[in-house]
Amino acid sequence: MNKKMLKTFLKSLLVIAPIVMMQSCGSSSKSPLGKVFGGKKSSKGGGKDIGMDGIRDGEIMATSRKGYKQTAPYGMVLIPSGSLMMGQADEDVMSARISMNKRVTIVPFYMDDTEVTNHEYRQFVNSMMTDSVSVLGEEFIMSTLYPDTSVWSKDFTYHNGDQMTEYYYSSPAFDMYPVVGISWDAAVYFCKWRTKLLNDNRAQKNLFKSPRYRLPSEAEWEWAARGGKEGAKYPWGNPYVANGKGCFLANFKPYRGNYRADGYPYTAPSNAFNPNDYGLYNMAGNVAEWCQDAYAESYMPVTWDLNPVYNDENEPRKIIKGGSWKDVAYFLETGTRTYEFRNERRSYIGFRCVMDRLGSVPGRE
Repeated sequence: MNKKMLKTFLKSLLVIAPIVMMQSCGSSSKSPLGKVFGGKKSSKGGGKDIGMDGIRDGEIMATSRKGYKQTAPYGMVLIPSGSLMMGQADEDVMSARISMNKRVTIVPFYMDDTEVTNHEYRQFVNSMMTDSVSVLGEEFIMSTLYPDTSVWSKDFTYHNGDQMTEYYYSSPAFDMYPVVGISWDAAVYFCKWRTKLLNDNRAQKNLFKSPRYRLPSEAEWEWAARGGKEGAKYPWGNPYVANGKGCFLANFKPYRGNYRADGYPYTAPSNAFNPNDYGLYNMAGNVAEWCQDAYAESYMPVTWDLNPVYNDENEPRKIIKGGSWKDVAYFLETGTRTYEFRNERRSYIGFRCVMDRLGSVPGRE
């Protein structure tokens, strides 16, 4: 063999060797690549692995991975995608000029059908005291995560809130009532715990990781509250707070202070009154709800028009929506926006969680 032939042979060997090595990586059952990328046995027989899943006979044949289907988490309903004219649906009687209108589009997501209840939140606190007290410390749990039961007495001047202070969070009589006395930070912590609880269980069952629980953005909250009704002033749609029989449609402050007129002097059960067309209860009244967004007077011009959210860690004011049992009807309107400081805890502010809907929308697969 002359030098020219030998040189040609060596070049060919250099080209062929890596190809052979790559093929052998796929065919070996001990291949680390086969484990990482999900090697499978050939469907054509022979019992040999085919290497990286989705590559067969030198071609990319990757299709959807089997076994994944996102279903609505317990207690949540699917909110479809849509577009709304965000902002005040009626004249801004406060002349605040902070609820200006803007057309936005929202992608689908899941939302708790009720506000988080005392009994649900109690599971979180008990879990923290059982599993995390050595890490977080009892002082942090009790001062930051545990509901401030004294809010019933200190929120209002010369108000006798003793009964609610002593029993509202602890008594079984209020298990299904919305939790209050919760800061924005505590609500965010609850969402993280709820996410870990779900995904730890899914990991034990070898299921795909679920999207996280979180607080809704202001835009998501407003879209969900309207129940698909364009320009709805209230979640039930019409411009009045009572039906044709004179029955109030939410828990709020009617008649300049006749709190009992709607049936409940303080809060109501989380599933009281009729749900809106998306199946959501108490999107107006009962307790106002924390949203993900930081507060900004310039929210409308600075946010995008597709799934907008305004995040600012340096802004201590956070959006609350929906109004509460102690508010007049103006604050129940879907477009009314106001705020509270993230570390404040009130007897009239609660929250509910949302979760992203991934992939196709049911009915459009």
